[in-house]
Amino acid sequence: MKERTALTHLGAEGEAHMVDVGEKPETERSALAEGFVVMKPETLSLILAGNAKKGDVMGTARIAGIMAAKRTHELIPLCHPLLLTKVAVDIEADENLPGLRVRALARVSGKTGVEMEALTAASVACLTIYDMAKAVDRGMTVSGIRLLEKSGGRSGSYKAGS
Repeated sequence: MKERTALTHLGAEGEAHMVDVGEKPETERSALAEGFVVMKPETLSLILAGNAKKGDVMGTARIAGIMAAKRTHELIPLCHPLLLTKVAVDIEADENLPGLRVRALARVSGKTGVEMEALTAASVACLTIYDMAKAVDRGMTVSGIRLLEKSGGRSGSYKAGS
């Protein structure tokens, strides 16, 4: 992946602007992001047993993440609205945290990338988990929100750690 030396959303005088992608070709693009919600072991057990007062924590967080990806352009200034072709949010228990690991995939055939959509989906899914379980564990932490990989577009592929 080619490294850039300038920020794309800033003009010569430092003013913020939306990048013009009109001349760029449409390509298949995807991004995978992750995040974690660390909690007490008993909170994880409660969630996995389906006994949270607010209902299905993981199912609700999955839907929230998908909805958030679709609205990223309304939440993050200067993001383009995208016609996403796929958004998937997977949530797994991780006893070593202890807590839940969230992974969000976003895909589009378009002129700009979907990294922000994947990151937004992972973030909102994690925040939803916190919201739904905070009554029993206010000490939970949301952490590790990051891009794991992306493909497509002029900058090519990226994989965390490589």
